[in-house]
Amino acid sequence: MELKKDELLILFDVDGTLTQPRAAIEQEMKEFLYGDVLPRATLGVVGGSDLEKMCEQLNGREFLTKFHYVFPENGLVQYEAGQEVGKVSISQQLGEESLKRFINFCLHYIADLELPIKRGTFIEFRNGMLNVSPIGRNCSTEERKQFFAYDAVYNVRQKMIDRLRDEFGELDLTYSIGGQISFDVFPRGWDKTYCLRHVAKRKPEFREIHFFGDKTDPGGNDHEIYSHPQVIGHRVTSPSDTRAQLVELLRL
Repeated sequence: MELKKDELLILFDVDGTLTQPRAAIEQEMKEFLYGDVLPRATLGVVGGSDLEKMCEQLNGREFLTKFHYVFPENGLVQYEAGQEVGKVSISQQLGEESLKRFINFCLHYIADLELPIKRGTFIEFRNGMLNVSPIGRNCSTEERKQFFAYDAVYNVRQKMIDRLRDEFGELDLTYSIGGQISFDVFPRGWDKTYCLRHVAKRKPEFREIHFFGDKTDPGGNDHEIYSHPQVIGHRVTSPSDTRAQLVELLRL
């Protein structure tokens, strides 16, 4: 049976799913989503970045009204129909002393880390998480690609995560590798499945919830929501693959 628009929710990751990593969405993809997909389904976007970075990649604030649900920071901040309707804070959850100890440890670890290059902004504090980048988020696009290739060989991010797990086991944190240069840190359960709490509370009558993401393997920041029992997960490799799978799903 074909589902109505208000019975079908499609959630999207951003990087690697709707856009190339840290790049802006292409006009053709926007037109496809808003012209072909939006009339057939309720749309939502859930990303690890904050709203400002989402706006950069999705070309301004127009998407806030096109996507019924917008979930920056894994859904720890919630927008519905263009309006912020809720948020929670990692600083309140962990407490300032634990947070400070964790940040200090990360900065010392990165200071002693031997890498071909380092830039700036090694820790980005977000409302619902910390984003940790051994190379620094101020690196260029080319430097980002170089680090990604280096990390694939030397597992810089995973080794740092392993050390943090040993040092801060009592905090019950989750570590999630996403994108090319960083990993996210947040309290257990504050992964992308957090947004489903809001969806269930606001719109419990969805008959199907689909999620499209590229980092779906264990340890990737799409894994938990991709494999959630209430969600039909779709693993994608690029925005063009996302489009192809949507065409098949919706019979466009």
